[in-house]
Amino acid sequence: MQHALLNPRARGLVSVRADASEQTKLFAELRTSFEEFKAAREEEIKGLNAKFDDVVSREKVDRINAEITDLNKALNEVNAAIAASVIGPAGGVNHDPDVLAHSTAFNTWFRKGDRALDADMRELEVKAKMTTQSDPDGGFLVPEETEAGIDRVLGTVSTMRSLARVISIGTSTYKKLVNMGGAGAGWVGEEEARPETDTPTLREISINAAELYANPAITQTALDDARIDIAAWLADEVSIEFAEQEGTAFISGNGVNKPRGVLSYEAVANASYVWGKLGYVASGKAADFADTSTTVSKADALVDLYYALKSGYRNNASWLMSDAVMGTVRKFKDADGNFLWAPPTAAAGVATILGKPVANDDNMQAVGAGNFPIAFGDFNRGYLIVDRFGVRVLRDPYTNKPFVHFYTTKRVGGGVVNFEAIKLLKIAAS
Repeated sequence: MQHALLNPRARGLVSVRADASEQTKLFAELRTSFEEFKAAREEEIKGLNAKFDDVVSREKVDRINAEITDLNKALNEVNAAIAASVIGPAGGVNHDPDVLAHSTAFNTWFRKGDRALDADMRELEVKAKMTTQSDPDGGFLVPEETEAGIDRVLGTVSTMRSLARVISIGTSTYKKLVNMGGAGAGWVGEEEARPETDTPTLREISINAAELYANPAITQTALDDARIDIAAWLADEVSIEFAEQEGTAFISGNGVNKPRGVLSYEAVANASYVWGKLGYVASGKAADFADTSTTVSKADALVDLYYALKSGYRNNASWLMSDAVMGTVRKFKDADGNFLWAPPTAAAGVATILGKPVANDDNMQAVGAGNFPIAFGDFNRGYLIVDRFGVRVLRDPYTNKPFVHFYTTKRVGGGVVNFEAIKLLKIAAS
């Protein structure tokens, strides 16, 4: 089955019909397909246990498994589209006269490129409290409703943004002190002396906001059409590129002129975990999940990963893996014979593994020797994304006539801020 709504790019938020009937239909199809999958998988397991490789059964399981992946992705996209439509394309209107004046001037400049507006735009940015600088470089700040539209789409498209904590900053760097412990304590009687305790150990975490850019183009003829919603057009165009670039950086970015991804930190066996590194649980076989072919044994690594995370973090924890890896995990069972993966229990819900929600990001690594294909943790406490306030646009009508390019930039940073809150599964190398 190839569902017509499936769209792997962020434009799915525009093309997918955001209505409850489609949501209900996809949910029902997903539940039905999973029941078919379970029955087919049981038949396949019987053949494997009897040392008989039934090619027909295996192909049937793989086909239904792929259908479930497609349906689950389509349902998630519809849910995201519905959420975006409920919030609205631009949010509330700020009626401050200076803000409205800036928005009007920006719209005129965006469409016509009137250089006579340049000085006014600088002054209006300051009056609208968008910046304290009267002559910043690199174009003009977009109106706040346009920036809100960009951020809103990013929030529904970017997997890590939906999991991590996101804050706005007014500087290029965010710094935070983390208490590493070490402050002594003890019990004393009512009239006993209180000895001096040790001083706690503090470490500084610093996250730099790097520049992210997109360069969409549109014809001057289209710009002259007053019916085109400039804010919606720009938000749609740049948010797609921003989301794709961010998605890669939040997972594997090296921190040089980009966010530092969760997989870029040094990882150590969880038993040897220390602050500043991420703990991992190793699989039982090189390039695979376990040392045997049984689905229960292969599930052990995920159960171990689940309990490697402290209970306080498990309350709000999520799984993070690619669609392909989730398709593999979907075949696993626990010791009681229950499948680890479960479909959503409601149309607006998400799939779960061991009762915890699953987020899919194809930037995560595949199953392979030495790879880290699965992360499990409370990403809201473990990973921080910083957005520097202000999206800036530079108008370029000369480079590619008759198209007008809008070089659009925003500053984004990201990194792990709590190394206890995230654990990884490492596929054994040998």
